[in-house]
Amino acid sequence: MYREATRENKIYVGLNDSITKQQLFETDKYKSVLKNVCYSYHVSFSVSMIEGGYFSEDGGFVQEDSIVITLIDVDEKTVEEIARDLCAFFHQESVLVTEGTIRAFYIQERID
Repeated sequence: MYREATRENKIYVGLNDSITKQQLFETDKYKSVLKNVCYSYHVSFSVSMIEGGYFSEDGGFVQEDSIVITLIDVDEKTVEEIARDLCAFFHQESVLVTEGTIRAFYIQERID
């Protein structure tokens, strides 16, 4: 079995509005927007929901639900464009993008 080294990017998008610090819409609406963005760029993706928190610039602690989008083998320019779109659409101060190299492979098996 051949394991190929490839790029993995994750984009972390908070769901709280950057001004009100509150989530303005239901989570499913954010997921729908995200799926449409990835579809428009013709990229395969995975989505997961996480809970977390951060310290704001004024020192206050903010709890926030976030969506994490995992992209495998997508070029850097496209990843950045998707991140910029999501940052704007979700009205965020910023989104976090991580990148790394992974070994990816598919397993196929059938029971006849």
